[in-house]
Amino acid sequence: MKKTSKRKSGTFLGITFALPAVIYMLIFIGYPMIQNILLAFKNVDVYTFSKPDQQQFIGLQNYIELFTGQNSILSKSIVNTLIFTIGSIFFQFIIGFALALLFNKKFRGASFFRGAAMISWLLPVTVAGLLFKFMFASTGGIVNQFLSQLHLIDQNVNWLLEPGPAMVASIVANIWIGIPFNMMLLTTGLTTIPEEIYESCSLDGANWFQKLFQITIPMIKPAIMSVLTLGFVYTFKVFDLVWVMTKGGPVNATELVSTYAYRLSFEEFQFSKGAAAANILFLILLVVGCFYIKLINDEEEVM
Repeated sequence: MKKTSKRKSGTFLGITFALPAVIYMLIFIGYPMIQNILLAFKNVDVYTFSKPDQQQFIGLQNYIELFTGQNSILSKSIVNTLIFTIGSIFFQFIIGFALALLFNKKFRGASFFRGAAMISWLLPVTVAGLLFKFMFASTGGIVNQFLSQLHLIDQNVNWLLEPGPAMVASIVANIWIGIPFNMMLLTTGLTTIPEEIYESCSLDGANWFQKLFQITIPMIKPAIMSVLTLGFVYTFKVFDLVWVMTKGGPVNATELVSTYAYRLSFEEFQFSKGAAAANILFLILLVVGCFYIKLINDEEEVM
């Protein structure tokens, strides 16, 4: 009986501590999310926004028009978002992992340089966007000047005015911002590997690559999965960086789902269609989140 009462009291105490967070989530996340889902099933624009009695229920019509409309941009924005996300994550992870391996070594100045590498993560995204916008400017931009000095280009590249270069410039900017996030999480994972394992492998004659692929990567697999999944979520919903640099242009070349939803709601004032586009973004991220939770649960069962 005493154990049962202690268990009940522990459960009640846990619920008590969690209750404020649950209430906060329901009010500031749950309620807006439900309202956004309901909004997508109605026909709400600038004329009917303040007139609930004129907001017609149209079911899935907004979603159908977004995908099949004459000037449908949603499909292109989804493809752009995937290209932007995969391109960013690939290089963020590779460079972040390399820096994590470097700063995991004990050498003079390691802490200082590791801290200095965090500047891009600590800098406000809008400031970073403006910085790269000036760097990739067609005339006077430091990127064109640098490439010209190396004789890699004969004339200035219109980085933000042409479809292909605009996407490349946006990805480069996002890579620079995301590298410290990858580096810090992977560095934390590397610190959990005992040095004795590496010493034993050295005695057995293992080289650096064998240690990397047979010890380091397998032992920090949970950290790698966390970095890739969280990186996908953070990158897939990027808005401010792209909006500051290109606003989705030129000719929708860098239009992401997030920027398209914003444009529909706050520039074209098609609030229901904007809500529908935001719901599609949420659904994709929800699937990724469920996949991540499943991976974590499988890892815990194996352990």
